[in-house]
Amino acid sequence: MASLQMNSPIGRNALDDAGTDAIVGKPLDRVDGRLKVSGGARYAFETQQANTAYGFVVEASIGKGKIRSIDSRAAQKAPGVVLVLTHLNAPEQGTGNHREAHPVLTGPDVTRYGQPVAFVVADSFEQARAAAYLIRIDYDQAPGKYALRDGLKQARIPEQADAPAADSAVGDFKAGYESAPVQLDVTYTTPLQSHAMMEPHATLAMWQGDRLTLHTANQMLNQGREAIAKTLKLPGENVRLVSPFIGGGFGGKLWVNADAILAAIAARQLGRPVKTALTRQQIFHVTTHRSDTIQQIRLGADADGRLLAIGHDVFSGNLPTEQTYEGAALQTRTLYAGANRLTRHRLAPLDIPVASSMRAPGEAVGLMALECAMDELADKLNIDPIELRIRNEPAEDPEKHVPYSSRHLVACLREGAQRFGWQNRNARPGQVRDGRWLVGMGVAAATRGNPLRHSKANVRLGPDGVAIVRMAMTDIGTGTYTILAQIAAEMLGLPMERVRVELGDTSFPEAAGSGGSFGAASSGSALYEACDALREKLAGIAGMDPATARFADGSIASGEQSTRLTDLVGAGVDADGEIIPGRTSKDFSQQSYGAHFAEVGVDEDTGEVRVRRMLGVFTAGRVLNAKTARSQAIGGMVFGVGAALHEEMTLDPRFGYYVNHDLAEYHVPVHADIPAIDAIFLAELDDKSNPLKSKGIGDLGICGAAASVANAVYNACGARIRNYPITLDKLLAKLPAEA
Repeated sequence: MASLQMNSPIGRNALDDAGTDAIVGKPLDRVDGRLKVSGGARYAFETQQANTAYGFVVEASIGKGKIRSIDSRAAQKAPGVVLVLTHLNAPEQGTGNHREAHPVLTGPDVTRYGQPVAFVVADSFEQARAAAYLIRIDYDQAPGKYALRDGLKQARIPEQADAPAADSAVGDFKAGYESAPVQLDVTYTTPLQSHAMMEPHATLAMWQGDRLTLHTANQMLNQGREAIAKTLKLPGENVRLVSPFIGGGFGGKLWVNADAILAAIAARQLGRPVKTALTRQQIFHVTTHRSDTIQQIRLGADADGRLLAIGHDVFSGNLPTEQTYEGAALQTRTLYAGANRLTRHRLAPLDIPVASSMRAPGEAVGLMALECAMDELADKLNIDPIELRIRNEPAEDPEKHVPYSSRHLVACLREGAQRFGWQNRNARPGQVRDGRWLVGMGVAAATRGNPLRHSKANVRLGPDGVAIVRMAMTDIGTGTYTILAQIAAEMLGLPMERVRVELGDTSFPEAAGSGGSFGAASSGSALYEACDALREKLAGIAGMDPATARFADGSIASGEQSTRLTDLVGAGVDADGEIIPGRTSKDFSQQSYGAHFAEVGVDEDTGEVRVRRMLGVFTAGRVLNAKTARSQAIGGMVFGVGAALHEEMTLDPRFGYYVNHDLAEYHVPVHADIPAIDAIFLAELDDKSNPLKSKGIGDLGICGAAASVANAVYNACGARIRNYPITLDKLLAKLPAEA
């Protein structure tokens, strides 16, 4: 196995040598596109198996308390019903936080609204659903804390094992802030949000003896396998997860959910396959969500706008047993210069469903506050918002005191300003009109961490000249199949049609999975190493020096010698590759960057906000596919429009219940909400990042996008709304006086 630990920068390599004819980077169509548009791609619920039974989840209808009695007799006698699971007959399970295990039906205690309290299995989905409504449950209710503000007094310092320290301090923030000539102290709030992915959570569970196979919608299969094994008290090698296609995730499928565990338990008891899918309404309470936040930002600056003190305090909420917090101040530690700094996160214990990662956890909502605060400071100083950001460009990471691996934020701001026509912006709010519309422009910086995770890959070149790539990676609609095919084709000198990528199966080499903007870099780097090892093997068989061998058109050449690859492989040759994070992640501060520009119109009478145009300019190392990268960036920007203007789960604070638990009333942007929108990437290579010299893109587009819209709203009408989303009712009160 070719194994690389990232302990030093990457020198010139095979991807750099590809030149203008490179396959990597080209805007190629998705290799799985035809399967998806023709219905050939099979998702978890579409997997067929003979004699399958169907399960339906019964949710708790209280926020906190205990089941006093549960009567399932009518359900058990209903047509087609073969099993009713409750805490009275469910097996003992392993425990842990939501990342480690997902026990269900373990006792009478109810810790949150929507907690599964029964699982009805029948010969058809309709029979299971009908029988579920026949179960009668009596509860003893207990008082609970549901709204974030109700839990602030009990908020604690979170200790999440795989996250940065909750607090950071550099210099003397208190003294720096109090002595600053210009001070800004503002509080922003962001709401509860749901992932709202297209495909619901679904699982088909099958047993062969003591071995379990789950066809399931899960973004990180190896991690999911361990959680399922721990929950069901099985050896890890006895669990196989299969998930070749996932219809969106946004973090909502990072962790194992009730569908997988309940289907597995029922299938074992019945000795037949069991399939279940959560309804759209159930997803809101049974799975995870993004916590709401309360964020206080304090900025102290001199008269020229140079930051002297930066403070960012964040409150978020989660179940008392959980440590996962919304790291909304993490990007504040690295984005701007300033000698005196303080960031703090506090986690309030709440009796509502588990809060966890949602697209760009931390930065997505943190920049909604920080980048608006920077806009407020620019307004207070009468300095252009772009110029303010440029004046606070750091020479090194201001808290870690290490160099940036690469950083071109200023270039993004300047390029975007020129392309967007920023010079035409009127700095004074409410001065530009288009009929009854008040028109304004806004800008915000984008940044997202660039993680790398341990991954492995195998590539095999067969006698037919087809290279088969295998790893337990997933594709959540982002284009993973395509970029991996491009990497293999580039490295082995094959046309794209001679590469077959097989993903989504834990029987393949371990991979990081999709999430956190680490998927492409981690899986792609492992594949790069596997292909590099295969190149070396093939060169050895051909009697050539691997250092000088060239791969192109299905052949290997060195000097005047050239040989077809199919003449070298016999029955087939394969190689393994592995990427391991190393010192470069500590020796360098690694982020992707960008700048968002938005123009909005605000109706002077109704307060209706319409986004008129948007532009994102980004740098993210080597772009692996120009088309899928642009698509990802634009998708994130649309996500940002939703965060700014639409998305909010409305909590009933009496019962811990999300009132708008469907897509009719949980509003996300639709086609009519999205105008002319574009995203471009500036050329960049990051040799400290990974062998591909790429950076993460999946989450970058959402980071800062909402703030650019909010800042444009202020420029349009003079109304500064600090409570997201920016809805009509919040604007109307300010329009008469300020429009």
